Amino acid sequence: MNRPTTLTLGPIGRPKLSRDGGTMVVSIPISFRRQGGRKRVVTPANAETWAPPRPQVDNTLIKAVVRAHRWRSMLETNLFSSVRELAKAEKINESYLCRVLRLTLLSPAITDAILNGLQPDGLELAHLLKSIPAEWDKQEAMLRQRQR
Repeated sequence: MNRPTTLTLGPIGRPKLSRDGGTMVVSIPISFRRQGGRKRVVTPANAETWAPPRPQVDNTLIKAVVRAHRWRSMLETNLFSSVRELAKAEKINESYLCRVLRLTLLSPAITDAILNGLQPDGLELAHLLKSIPAEWDKQEAMLRQRQR
């Protein structure tokens, strides 16, 4: 009969910094169990469980970002000669179209977070349609500040 074998590594300890200050050693107690030819990592019984934050897809934000990029593409490929012409074709207010187009200036990190449902809590389209800084680091700092 094949009994599971357990290999336990490392005591719980405080992180230790090397003498040159370039390396930090963190000890994490884990167990490896071999069971049926497979290896499993088992955390200690008293350790808190952790999981990454669950994505919360905001379809309104995603739809606005996708529209913005679609409209920008239409303008750049000269499908429409002006914002006014595009707004008329889409049957929407020209001012709204211009505000949504600014979403193409969002940092790639923010855009990626929105598309993956990992945007900061409380981020709404109305906030993004207001004035946002052009610099990506300032955008991200503004959103971090809003999150607090």
